[in-house]
Parts: sequence; structure tokens; C-alpha cells
Amino acid sequence: MAPTPTAVIIMAAGKGTRMRSATPKVLHTIGGRSLLDHAVRAARGLEPEHLVVVVRHERDAVVAHLAEVAPDAVPADQDDVPGTGRAVACGLARLPDDLTGPVVVTSGDVPLLDTATLRALLAQHVERGDAVTLLSTVLEDPTGYGRVVREPDGAVSAIVEQRDANPTQRAITEINAGVYVFDAAHLRSALAALGTDNDQGEVYLTDVVARARAAGRPTSALVVADHWLVEGCNDRAQLAALGAELNRRTLARWMEAGVGVVDPVGTRVDVDVELARDVTLEPGALLRGTTRIGEGSRVGAYAILTDVEIPAGAVVAPFSQLDGDAAPG
Repeated sequence: MAPTPTAVIIMAAGKGTRMRSATPKVLHTIGGRSLLDHAVRAARGLEPEHLVVVVRHERDAVVAHLAEVAPDAVPADQDDVPGTGRAVACGLARLPDDLTGPVVVTSGDVPLLDTATLRALLAQHVERGDAVTLLSTVLEDPTGYGRVVREPDGAVSAIVEQRDANPTQRAITEINAGVYVFDAAHLRSALAALGTDNDQGEVYLTDVVARARAAGRPTSALVVADHWLVEGCNDRAQLAALGAELNRRTLARWMEAGVGVVDPVGTRVDVDVELARDVTLEPGALLRGTTRIGEGSRVGAYAILTDVEIPAGAVVAPFSQLDGDAAPG
């Protein structure tokens, strides 16, 4: 039986100023879901006892959206103290004081991270009895990311942010993905002792790793070969790239199931769309929301379908725009 976390804390408090948008970063969408919705669904797949989302900037909009997509999630307000460590401390404060067991910490802007990867990370944490288990990946160009520092035996001794790294540490290509599983007791005690002695003047969650090693507690990292799973979103270019990759994966899954896609590059299908066998999508088709397409149907070039149900064997004319309960005649 797969292990179950005591709690999941999702950090969704970032400003997202590089998005240059009035919309909070975590509410931007790819594949028909907000970034936050993607993160919540991946976390909910673990069936945690508690699910907390830490919010701050544009709080009211984020909390309102959270109430729609995850009414079971508990919002936690981050105060004015900056840093990921402080965000998690604010999330932890919304949980029972006597909380024990594994606590998963993830981010609201990593939309391709899936439940399977989180489950593998959690399993490694439980099997090893770690104080901290983190997700990492290897990049040819790790510029801007925190580096994972390992001991000769492979144990993780620290995570060093780019600004605080020395030349040797900057040469490390294994980077921290910002996704963790913590022992609740260690997390609580370590967060209480963290300071802001770093280049950013922030409370770094990554310092919890070094404290575990200093206390002689085991730590480890699960290296993910597929870097898209841990790719974050900070600007419009990254949003577009993540959206394109998600769409590629969505179409690949449908083609494996027997759907014909004439031009995968120019066709877009939201993640909640359902397609039956032998459906054909002509170039430029755009399928949104909860659209359902019956077996053997053909969707014409550049047709836009939103929340519609198309019966089996139907033909949707090119350039059609159907919304809601509309269906082709």
C-alpha cells in the first residue's frame, strides 16, 4: 500500500511580477486549468489528511479560486516575513500542533508535476526514514537554481542558492526542484530556528536540509530525469512553453488511445476533454473545457469547441464555433 502523507502544503504566495499581469501568477492557465489547480490535483492524489495552500499576493482572488477548484483545501496567509521557509511555517501553523508523520511541500507554479512523482518521493522518504527528502533534476545550464550539495556517500548535505554559492558549488548541475517531504517534528523545530543570514535576507526553506545533516538525521534526493515535471513558471515565455509541452503530452496520450490528430503542433486539447476511439482532429482544432467527442466523429480544421458534447459519427464543419449545449446539425 502506498504511504499517505499527514499533510500537503502548497506554496502559492509569490508575487509573479514577471508575468506582467493583473491576474495572480498561479491563476494563469494551461490546458484549461489554472497552475494552482494543476498543483492541487497532483497533491490531492496522495490523499493527504490535510491540504493547505499558502497565499499572500492577490489573496482574495486566489482564495476565491481555491474555493471553486478545491473546497477541501485550507488557505493559510503568509505574513510580511519573506521567504519559502516563512511560507511553510505559516502553512504549518494551520495544522494541528501535535502533527506527526510526513509533510509534503510543493509549489503552486509547477503544473506538470504529477501524483506519481510525488508518490515516489514520499515512498523514498518513508522507506529511508529521512528527515528531509527532496526532488531534484540535472540541467546542462543550472544558472539561477539552488544547487544540491552531496556528501561522498550520496547523502544531501545542503542546498545552496545561486547567489550564495561559491565557484565550486555553482559548477554543480543537480538543482533543487523546490518539492520536499519533511518529517513533521524536524520541520517544526528547524523552522523555529531559521534566520535570514543570506544574500536575499529571506527565510530559506532549504536551510532545513543543512540542519537535518548537522543533527545527524538522514536526508536524500530523488532525481527526476524528466525536467518538465519540475519546471516552474515565472513569466509568459515559461507559461507558453509549459502549455505547449502539456498539450504535446495530452495529444500523445489520445493518439495512443486511437484518436487521429492530423497536425499535433497546431491542435490544442484541454486536459479535461474526452475523446473516443477513431475521433479525427483536423489541423487547428481547439477543444476546450469539458468537451466530449463521440466515437468516429471528425472535427474540422480550426473548429473551436467549448464544453460541448458531440455524438458518435458526427462531423463538425471547419471553422465552427460551438459553445455549451450547442451541437452540429
